[in-house]
Amino acid sequence: MSNRRVSAVVLAAGLGTRMKSDHPKVLHPVAGRPLLAHVLDAADAGGADPVVTVTGPEMAAVQDLAAPRPCAVQHERLGTAHAVAAARDALESHGGPGDDVLVLFGDTPLITPATLEAMLAARRGADDPAVVVLGFRPADPGRYGRLVTDAAGRLERIVEVHDATPEETTIELCNGGVMCVDGAVLFDLLDRVDNTNAKGEYYLTDLVALARGDGRACAVVEGDATELQGVDSRAGLAAAEAAMQDRLRAAAMAGGATLTAPETVFLARDTVLGRDTIVEPHVVFGPGVTVADGATVHAFSHLEGAHVESGAAVGPYARLRPGTRVERDARVGNFVETKKATIEAGAKVPHLTYAGDATVGEKANVGAGTITCNYDGFNKGTTRIGAGAFIGSNTALVAPVSVGDAAVVGAGSTITSDVPADALAVARGRQETREGGAARLRARKQAERDKE
Repeated sequence: MSNRRVSAVVLAAGLGTRMKSDHPKVLHPVAGRPLLAHVLDAADAGGADPVVTVTGPEMAAVQDLAAPRPCAVQHERLGTAHAVAAARDALESHGGPGDDVLVLFGDTPLITPATLEAMLAARRGADDPAVVVLGFRPADPGRYGRLVTDAAGRLERIVEVHDATPEETTIELCNGGVMCVDGAVLFDLLDRVDNTNAKGEYYLTDLVALARGDGRACAVVEGDATELQGVDSRAGLAAAEAAMQDRLRAAAMAGGATLTAPETVFLARDTVLGRDTIVEPHVVFGPGVTVADGATVHAFSHLEGAHVESGAAVGPYARLRPGTRVERDARVGNFVETKKATIEAGAKVPHLTYAGDATVGEKANVGAGTITCNYDGFNKGTTRIGAGAFIGSNTALVAPVSVGDAAVVGAGSTITSDVPADALAVARGRQETREGGAARLRARKQAERDKE
């Protein structure tokens, strides 16, 4: 195993004005996580330490997301090289830049650890390249800088499209922006970058020409164009979401889950689907969901912060909110909403029910229209339904309250006191039936109408 030190600098100071948002661009979510979080995860998985996030002024929310990793502030947005240079002090305070420095962008959530590992491997090649650039072949290379290589595939220079010759514009291999730089020369190269260009900015791409001028080799690693898909607009955000969903769906199915209509299922980055799990069409998984082997999630359900155990069934049209646990062989049916609820093994909550701050015991049965009244306007209360209990339809359980094991609650009841085990509880008004009363009521109402 290599003992070389790897660090990373993630550029996240961009305002993303094309997003037309009050929030920093890198905080917009893809698959339930901010753009920046995906990049930080990839850097961590690639073995980088420290990972320094470069933010702009007054971007405390971005720094909070990056924590406990170090951050640096680019007080003036003067280009990508200037942004990397802003990380100098943060890197030095963590033992220096290390042997290899990855330079990443906070708005490219699809970058993978495997690609970063390929770049690190190239950096450690026999010719000891000072700079390794990640290249790609977009469908439309139009506006991208071209990577000019020699006969051996070594990177000679990066040519911006407006400076390219007609021959160079035919090059399909383009600059993806991501780099891996020799930490020993990084800041020497950065210090020599100037801003004599139309925009007056300091460009990171100048590192290649400077390194080549020093007699150092430079290299290129070709990556998948999808991984370098940046987000700078709402349309770009939607495209990144679609690409991420394709990746997550493929991984879920490769792991043994069945998605009967995968293009309609939306997963979070951390969704876990077990072997032989069946997910029907139009299911949405928010963050923090685990579905164990052999469970079924029926169509049009929404799950977030929930755990579903083996053999359980959810939906259709169910909503599992954070803190829900559906245990083995339990059933949460159509138009059921749960929140901070445990549905124990074999229990059934088949339809039209709200269970919040509640426990439904093993093999209990909760009738349609039942609700746990868990909030009194000031405080939350808990409801406990015992094992084997039966709750009749249209029951209101006013928390805090418990229904004992094997107890029965009659339909239409409002339960405000604990029900002991094996007890029968009925709390509703007595029915009164008047023979012929309906005919008399109709006659009276008709007479009143005739007088009008």
